[in-house]
Amino acid sequence: MSEQAEVKMQELTRAELEIMQILWQIEHGFVNDILAKLPEPKPAYNTVSTIVRILEKKGFVSHRAYGKSHEYYPLVERESYTSTYMNSVLANFFGGSASRLVSFLSSNKAISLEETDEIIKLLQGK
Repeated sequence: MSEQAEVKMQELTRAELEIMQILWQIEHGFVNDILAKLPEPKPAYNTVSTIVRILEKKGFVSHRAYGKSHEYYPLVERESYTSTYMNSVLANFFGGSASRLVSFLSSNKAISLEETDEIIKLLQGK
C-alpha cells in the first residue's frame, strides 16, 4: 500500500471501475486479457488501452514492460477502494449516519429476513 498511500483516492468512472474489477479478478494481465473478460459488445482495443493508461495516471494501476507489451496490475486493493468509496457515499448522502443508510436501503430494496439477521450479526460483532 506504499504507492497507494501516496495517491489521493479518486472516484472511478463506470468504465474505469469495470476495468479495475477485471484486474482485481485476474490480478495482472495484458490489454487483450482484459478485453477477453469484458462482456459483449466489446469495446475497441484502443479504448481499453486508453482506460488502463488513465487508471495508471490516477495511480490505480501500474505495469511491467516486456518490449512493447505491457502487463498491467492493480496498485489499489479492491477493499481499500470500496472502503473509501462507501465512506464517501455515507458522508455525502447520509450525513455520516449508518442508520440512515440502512433505512434508505430497507425502504428502497426488499431486504430478506436472512439478510436482516446477517446485518444484525455483523453489527453485534463490531
